[in-house]
Formats: sequence, C-alpha cells, structure tokens
Amino acid sequence: MQFLTDPWSWWVEPFLHSDSVRAAAPVVALTALCTSLVGTWVVLRGMSFLGDALAHGVLPGIAIAFVLGGNTTVGAFIAALAMVGGVNVVRAASPLPDDASIGILFVGFLSLAVVIMSSQRSSYSGELNRFLFGSVTGVDDGDLTRQAIATAITVVAVVVFYRSFLVSTFDERQAAMLGLHPRLAHIGLLVLLAVAIVSSFSTVGNLLVFAFLIAPPATATLFATRVPLVMFFATLVGVAAGMLGLLISYNESTAAGATMALCAVGVFFLALVAGSVAALLRRSGATADRTTRPTAPLR
Repeated sequence: MQFLTDPWSWWVEPFLHSDSVRAAAPVVALTALCTSLVGTWVVLRGMSFLGDALAHGVLPGIAIAFVLGGNTTVGAFIAALAMVGGVNVVRAASPLPDDASIGILFVGFLSLAVVIMSSQRSSYSGELNRFLFGSVTGVDDGDLTRQAIATAITVVAVVVFYRSFLVSTFDERQAAMLGLHPRLAHIGLLVLLAVAIVSSFSTVGNLLVFAFLIAPPATATLFATRVPLVMFFATLVGVAAGMLGLLISYNESTAAGATMALCAVGVFFLALVAGSVAALLRRSGATADRTTRPTAPLR
C-alpha cells in the first residue's frame, strides 16, 4: 500500500531518479498514441482477430532476422507485409470466409516461427524474449526515434484518409459510390496496423501489443460515440494504463510489458462495471420517478 502511504516516492520519484523510467515514459506515450489510433479502426471494423493474427504473424520475420544477424525491425515489417498480402490473396482467390483465411495464415506463420526458434540455432532463441514480451525499461534513443516515426506516419495517415476509413467502415457500397476506394482503404489500414505492431514490439512486445490495440479503443467506445472522441479517449486510456503499468513494474518488480497490458485490460473492465452501474441507477431513478409521479384524478 505504499502508493497510498507514501505517494511521492511511489508515483513521482521513479520519474525523477530512474533513468530507465524516464527513458521509457515517452516511448510508452507514443506507443499508446500509435496503437490507439489504429486500434480504433480495428475495433470499429471488427478486425480484432486479424489484429491478433498479424501481431503473431511478424514473429517469423523477427526470428529469421535474429538468427541471420539482420535487422529485426526490417524482418518484422517484411513478415507483416507478407501476412497482409497473404490475407488479401486468400480472400480474393478462395470462397473461405475471412476468419478462416486469417486463421490458416495465423497458424502457418506462428508454426514457422516456432520451427525456426526450435532449430539448431535455438541456443539463441532465449534472446527473442525481448521481442515476444517487450523490454520497455531497456529502450534507447533508436527505439524512441523508431516509435516517433511510426507514430507520425500513423497520425498523418489517419488524418489524410479519415473520410475514406470512416465511410468504408460503416458502408462500403457508399464509399465505392463516392470514389473512396474501400478495398484500397482496407489494405492501407492493414499496412498501418503492421506499422503499429512492428514499431511497438520493443516496448510491450508482439504477444502483448494486441492488448494495447484493442483494450483502450474498446474502453473508449463505452462512453464515446463519435470516432474522433473514441480516438482521443482511447489515447488517454492507453497513456494512463501504460504509465500506471510502468510505475507498478518499477515499484513491484513485475514484467513491464505484461503489467501495462494488464492495466489496459483492467481499465476496460472497470469502465464496463462503472457503465453498467450507472445505467442501472438511471433505470432505477426513472422507475422511482414514474411510481412517485401523481396521477390525474379519475373523472
């Protein structure tokens, strides 16, 4: 209970005296902004399974690049683009529903990653934990620069293609009639999703980035109806959950990425319970008002 009995040392001192926390804070904030903007469209379009599959689909690229001594970020991005291309090819060339085609590629890419990591070079696979589970307390200037570039690309793309994303999300036929190219918008969104996932693996890790993509936007949709407000509140929730998880990790010596992801999911359930209680109280108040309201005299 130190966060209550000694709030200064628990909430403030880590940002003043810990170099790792000070270095991680801006990266966490940028990660929350990037994943919240993309995650809003993922949640609104019902693409959560695709987001999960893509988060795992980058693992073969990371594993291959690591074993060969190459750049893991480049390997992850190539694998993500391969996953995006594969999803669109299978959708166009087969009668399978979207979830089946995504599931096939998901299993294939994840199996390939496991095979690579269990090969004769498996003595190196322990180092891959950083890419699987993140290492936010070990970020450097290169990680900050990469995340800043990815976030800037995401912000610009969301602003420029906002109308196309919005209309095609709710009515693809209307988007096509307006010349907004809904299929191209879908592919562009998949590329943005790949950028968000690849840029975030050094902080929360590939296996946990899914929580940051889904939980903050899902929370925001509980009390916001307009898309810009959903993005705004999702970013606030993501940043708050990330900072809280960072502080818990520092003070309680827990895994940073998993703690931040757990905080993001926890905030969703708190908001869900609070919304349900508020709705119940409103209904109870309305019922009480109707029962106490005087009735007109009989004539």
